[in-house]
Amino acid sequence: MRIGVYPGTFDPITLGHMDIIRRGAKFVDRLIIGVTTNIAKSPLFEDDERIAMVKAEVAEIDGDIEVVGFNSLLMDFADAQGASIIVRGIRGVTDFEYEYQLTGMNRQLNDRVETVFLMADVSLQPIASRLVKEIAIFGGDIRKFVTPSVRDAVVARIAERGLLQGER
Repeated sequence: MRIGVYPGTFDPITLGHMDIIRRGAKFVDRLIIGVTTNIAKSPLFEDDERIAMVKAEVAEIDGDIEVVGFNSLLMDFADAQGASIIVRGIRGVTDFEYEYQLTGMNRQLNDRVETVFLMADVSLQPIASRLVKEIAIFGGDIRKFVTPSVRDAVVARIAERGLLQGER
């Protein structure tokens, strides 16, 4: 059985992430979406909230897809899951440079796991979770970037935390 891992913070999960999940699931028998916390980022949602959000969003996607939280090195997580493939989405050159370096480091840690890059759909390339949050914090419309349920969760969290900026 070919197992792949698609890791990310998914804070929040975007239409770009969903595209990579749909397409990545076709390359493996089982796709494990690894939800983690990036210590360099300030998450809007807690780990368990992001895991639940991703589970809800991928429930209707065809394929054997599992959502698992993790807080370890990606290569250790991949090993624990029995994965032989890491699936990564690339939006552009900047992503590629970062991912290229990360892949090299990961190969040094575990050369039994291959990384596969999927180019984001052209219409989804500009979407980044960080920008989605920023747009929402300033009262912008994020419907083009996330599903309605994710939009509602983001807007509610921003209101709950008093983060809404700009003219009201």
